[in-house]
Amino acid sequence: MLTDILILILGLALIIAGAEWLVDGASAIARKLRVSEFVIGLTIVGFGTSCPELVVSLTGAFAGNSDISIGNVIGSNIFNTLLILGVTALVAPVAITRSNRLRDIPVTLLVTILLIACGFSHTLFGLGQADMLTRVEGIVFLVLFAVYIFYCFKNDDGSSQQDDKQEKEIKTFIAILLTLAGLAGLIFGGRWFVNSAVRIASALGVSDKFIAITLLAGGTSLPELAACIVAAVRKKGQLALGNILGSNIFNILLILGASAIVSPISLKGISIVDMAALLASIVLVWLSSYTFKKNTIDRYEGAIFVLCFAAYYVWLFINL
Repeated sequence: MLTDILILILGLALIIAGAEWLVDGASAIARKLRVSEFVIGLTIVGFGTSCPELVVSLTGAFAGNSDISIGNVIGSNIFNTLLILGVTALVAPVAITRSNRLRDIPVTLLVTILLIACGFSHTLFGLGQADMLTRVEGIVFLVLFAVYIFYCFKNDDGSSQQDDKQEKEIKTFIAILLTLAGLAGLIFGGRWFVNSAVRIASALGVSDKFIAITLLAGGTSLPELAACIVAAVRKKGQLALGNILGSNIFNILLILGASAIVSPISLKGISIVDMAALLASIVLVWLSSYTFKKNTIDRYEGAIFVLCFAAYYVWLFINL
């Protein structure tokens, strides 16, 4: 027990340090490349913090248990949008740019609808089969992912650069090292934290179902949580928003696409409530750009996000 507590503390410390390094390194890279922090959050940070989901999903697919991939992605996306973005907005309101409102949020919404269509329709463009994400659909997902990332870089205006002039200049090599060290800290720190927390909870007599639905479900999203909170404290809301939207798009298009190519994924175990919660989470982000304080996810909306997450988890507990 004492060893697990020490590993828990070490993992938490590594997560915090990793988040600091990642935000510093990613921001410096954005300035060097003259791209916006949103695009860096969408790509480098989004991909890095989605590594735990990628490992879990691909491992399940290679083991012939690809069903774990869909549950992992849907759970992580709901956790990302409702809890992490909600908590981030509570720490500091998150600004939404015009391109976020007209391009990035709608794309995330459309990608989510595309996934739902695979779950509740007989075919996707005549390519698949009922309640399955097939290899052909997986290829379609990967192509859409590549097109979106290319489009983001091609049309980025580097709009956050003017806000960074007062920040300390970091050499390119150091910025890359900070980013890689930050990603490693988040991934390994998160793994140590979750594994030790599970062992401690088991030793205290907490049920396996409770552990699975809380510690394990949220464990793969710890990197996003840490990175977003640090970004919010540093007044880098675009980095945080890019991280969340990027992670959600990565999870659906890249992770599920790659997993489906390895082994077709069944969506039969996913309920209508799960899909509704997934869709509602993105709709709330979209509505936030037009309601209350326009073009901002403010603290009131952050509180609504967190309350919706709590309501969904209450439903999960009731239906265990």
